[in-house]
Amino acid sequence: MELRSKKGTSEFAKDEHVRPDASMEALAKLKPAFKPDGTVTAGNASGMNDAAGAVVLMSADRAESVGAPARARIVSYSYCGVDPKIMGIGPVPAVRKTLERAGKSLDDVDVIELNEAFAAQSLAVIKDLGLDREIVNPNGGAIALGHPVAATGAVLTTKILYEMERRGHGLGLVTLCIGGGQGIALLLSRE
Repeated sequence: MELRSKKGTSEFAKDEHVRPDASMEALAKLKPAFKPDGTVTAGNASGMNDAAGAVVLMSADRAESVGAPARARIVSYSYCGVDPKIMGIGPVPAVRKTLERAGKSLDDVDVIELNEAFAAQSLAVIKDLGLDREIVNPNGGAIALGHPVAATGAVLTTKILYEMERRGHGLGLVTLCIGGGQGIALLLSRE
């Protein structure tokens, strides 16, 4: 695909995030990103990828009137904030609030797309919520696939819709941590 910008044209031909020459030895040599003695490195954090995304939302009546198949229904959503010092854990209260509003529990959820800003962040959310890792990011998360900033919501929502359709799942949960301690969660249903 040819991309045009003010600087000229370039070709988008392959995923730049994949590093086939990565090794445990090379990953062990990476410097910490935030603190000199920290554990977050470029090897266990999501890569910054070029991408864009768009999602079309409409009522079931409107979808029917224009002949568009309704792929899912929004059951509930919430956004919350936590102390920015513990940024990354924002999805925890957002998930709890979303499920409470829907009258559901995590046991009702079939699949979860959890954004991975970095490994420690996603592991903290998984631990705090007691998530079943078998249903979290079943096709890989941002550390493996990259993280298109500003397209995350559209990308994760699209991923979960396809996964729900592929496996016949009824309920899917999308979560994101957002800078400054914010978190958001979205519960979708195909039922």
